[in-house]
Amino acid sequence: MKLRNIAVIAHVDHGKTTLVDGLLKQAKTFRENEAAFTQNLIMDSQDQERERGITILAKNTAVKYGDVKINIIDTPGHADFGGEVERTLNMADGALLVVDAQEGPMPQTKFVLKKALELGLKPIVIINKIDKPSARIGEVIERTHDLFLDLATHEDQLDFPVCYSIARGGKAWDEMPADCEGTADLTPVFEAIMNHVPAPDVADVDQPFQMLVTSLEPDSYQGKHVIGRIRRGTIAPGTTITLMKRYGSQEQARVDKVYVSQGLKKIEVEEAHAGDIVSLTGITNAGIGDTIADRLNPEALPTIEIEEPTLKMAVAANTSPLAGREGQYVTGRQILERIMRELETNVSLKMEIGERGDCVLSGRGELHLSVFIETFRREGYELQVGKPQVIMKEVGGKLHEPLEELTVDVDTEYVGAVTGEIGRRKGFLLSQEENEDASTRLVFEIATRGLLGLRNQLLMLSRGTAIMNSIFIKYQPVRGSIPRMRNGALIASESGKAVPNGLNNAQARGTVFIPVQTQVYTGMIVGLNSREDDLEINVCKEKKLTNMRAAGADDAIVLTPPTILSLEQCLDFLEDDELLEVTPKSLRLRKRLLSKTDRIRAKK
Repeated sequence: MKLRNIAVIAHVDHGKTTLVDGLLKQAKTFRENEAAFTQNLIMDSQDQERERGITILAKNTAVKYGDVKINIIDTPGHADFGGEVERTLNMADGALLVVDAQEGPMPQTKFVLKKALELGLKPIVIINKIDKPSARIGEVIERTHDLFLDLATHEDQLDFPVCYSIARGGKAWDEMPADCEGTADLTPVFEAIMNHVPAPDVADVDQPFQMLVTSLEPDSYQGKHVIGRIRRGTIAPGTTITLMKRYGSQEQARVDKVYVSQGLKKIEVEEAHAGDIVSLTGITNAGIGDTIADRLNPEALPTIEIEEPTLKMAVAANTSPLAGREGQYVTGRQILERIMRELETNVSLKMEIGERGDCVLSGRGELHLSVFIETFRREGYELQVGKPQVIMKEVGGKLHEPLEELTVDVDTEYVGAVTGEIGRRKGFLLSQEENEDASTRLVFEIATRGLLGLRNQLLMLSRGTAIMNSIFIKYQPVRGSIPRMRNGALIASESGKAVPNGLNNAQARGTVFIPVQTQVYTGMIVGLNSREDDLEINVCKEKKLTNMRAAGADDAIVLTPPTILSLEQCLDFLEDDELLEVTPKSLRLRKRLLSKTDRIRAKK
């Protein structure tokens, strides 16, 4: 069968998954009466992906165009999930680089294109969302060419086709159309794939079998699916192979079944050949980066190199007074087992045992770690989480920290507030550019330490208009200390249920995080103080009744609605002496030491 393997890459929210939707539908992958035919973001199958509007996991699908099968890999666009991009690009021969017609190349555009060009993939540029009122087609194409000039590893990569599209409308053109409302479909994209992406080398079919494990999918019935692209040879059910672990050991295993993708489904086949992306069952001990090779000619492929994590966070069993009331899995052993399962498939995630006996998870960023913690919640786990910490390195006897390039798009009227806040965090302004839509793009260099808690602060300063993106650049010597960015906490001094009188006293002293009738305990954080110091406050204190006229006094209290923090906001809020209690039903901020006396002693 004729074959093409392509990856769809882009910055977050530039339209990758929407474009894949259109390719699936226009290739007649679904019948018109199938639910997927009318569905949007078909490839974003996880609940969190749909809720957040981002792709978290790279996924494979396949369509037929004429007599050619096209394997398509939809990759994440957020920098925190760059590991998903790195491990899957080696399955492709070409890449569709999707660029927003207004925003142009963004930090993650640079990251994914760099990885694709290093692997020698043939690029096809898709300028998407050309119907935006503030689209800057000419300027975006010019910037994209400049990006290729900076990143190309060979001069042939500077010659690439460009398509213009409205992915949500299922339209594309070879040249910029005069009228975006005209009749069109995605044929130009399919033709660009046919004409510019090379087919796999069929000469490899007669060689001994070899495949790099790129992905794993759990299956409660068949164990797990081992996914990768066949580099050479053929594979059939019942074949005995050699599993070559990335750290050098080898073992024999037997392939149970062989599957290939067809639309969103896996189709069992009797044989698969070099170039195709397959899913194998029966290889129990396979891990990402391992090589599956011919039994008689075992040769290892180069393993997948993943960039190191930059942020770490301690995770342990919940120890609060309310522990064990809301979760199904509450012990440290159960949490460790779940983390070990995640490490099999999440190649960017690392784990080590910390000084307190807790699990220290290391990842690419706050979003990467918070998505995993949210997954814990939804699966019924109960745990406590410490403040995210930057991973430092010692180089030549000096302490180094990660440095990132930060891009902020914000309404021009808030530029001063944004630059002031980032300046406080030791960020350096590299460039400033005004856009036609009364917004400004600011580019900074800032240490990862300075990014912690920044997103929420910028949203507050800009009244929700700031869009922030960052990407890791390098490690650099530590540039001094960053001042504390948060005021003190309002801490419950008594256990019980929060009442109107107690919360009224609390809101007079700061911002309250909990509603009436919330169960609190001594040492739990119930709000943010308006001053720098922590403040103990009794939110369970009823108003004393001295006469009949005062009996209804609580009814007259008007409370400001509480500020309910999301998981990411809670992580941003934490200081070194605080923890976040995470259960399927609740997020509770608390002090690490619940007793005021213990906290005073710890400071001495």
